[in-house]
Formats: sequence, structure tokens, C-alpha cells
Amino acid sequence: VIHAVGPRMGEGNEDKKLRNATLNSLKLMDENKLKSIAFPAISTGIYGFPINRCAHIMCTIVSQYLTRDTQIKEVIFCLFTNSDFQIFEKELK
Repeated sequence: VIHAVGPRMGEGNEDKKLRNATLNSLKLMDENKLKSIAFPAISTGIYGFPINRCAHIMCTIVSQYLTRDTQIKEVIFCLFTNSDFQIFEKELK
């Protein structure tokens, strides 16, 4: 388990903090030779981060990271609702 603390809306630099949480999780995976991860939509629950922004940021970071020399084979986005799924799916196309 890799624990990532996401940003709370209103604290400032939320997009950057979400990018860093996602990127640092991927880097930690490589450092520990892990091959798969399941991400929730970080901070979109009680922290109030907008799902559309979250999907865009997380999908962009993951897609860019996977173009590198990495041992990561599988990234799963574990989402609560069909609406969340559709938003992430659109970002990944």
C-alpha cells in the first residue's frame, strides 16, 4: 500500500499537490519494483477536488510516466460511480 495524501480544496496549489501525489506514488512503485497500482480519484471525496480536474491531472501524469523506462505494468483507476468512470474514460481516450 502506498499512502498518498491529496490536496484539500482552498489550501492553495491544489493542482500541483495532486500532480505530485500521483507522480510520487509512481516513482515509489519503481523504487520498490512494484508492477501494479490501483488509484482512487484522489481528493474528490471530502476534500472537494473537482472530479474533472482530478481525472485530467491524474490521467496526464500516469500517461506521461508510462512512456518512460518503468517496470509498471498495470494502473487501475478505482472509481465510485459510473459518472466518475466516464470522466476518467474520456480523459484516457
